[in-house]
Amino acid sequence: MSNLLPQSNLLQDDGKLNTDPLQQLRLRLDPDIRAMLPISQIAEVLQLKLGQVTPIPQMPAWVMGVYNWRGDILWMVDLGQLLGLDSWYQHASHRATHTAIVLAPYRQDKKSERQIYLGLMVAEVEDLELCQPEEIQAQSGEPNAQLSRFLQGYWLQPSGTMVLALDGLAIAKAMPTVSY
Repeated sequence: MSNLLPQSNLLQDDGKLNTDPLQQLRLRLDPDIRAMLPISQIAEVLQLKLGQVTPIPQMPAWVMGVYNWRGDILWMVDLGQLLGLDSWYQHASHRATHTAIVLAPYRQDKKSERQIYLGLMVAEVEDLELCQPEEIQAQSGEPNAQLSRFLQGYWLQPSGTMVLALDGLAIAKAMPTVSY
């Protein structure tokens, strides 16, 4: 059991094993790669124009810039590039708007004073999925080292399609700190 999800996702507040299905948002990173994030870590899905993202110099290539989200600054991240895959725009069609997921990894943590929001640019948001915690399998083989930092494992859909189970907290922790 220890090779599945991190213990924080498997155990309930009372220490018992969590057997409730996890609601996940399934997304596409490129035409062949699907991933999912827990819906409990997502605040919103946005459609935005690239001109609305203001670039910030001297940041890693995967940090696209900032976006004015409800009057707050939202850091925008190219999720594919962060994971060591192709950038979302290499697979995006010529659309007027693009899709971003607002990640809020601490949203369910009642004890946490800290709240972080990140905008994750993706090729496409597909659907919601219900996934049993025990169905998320540990990584096998030799995964991409960059990608493995952000994975909880993978899930095989009933159709046999593999979906990467991403760790929203690990994604948030990858953000560089800005010093003035």
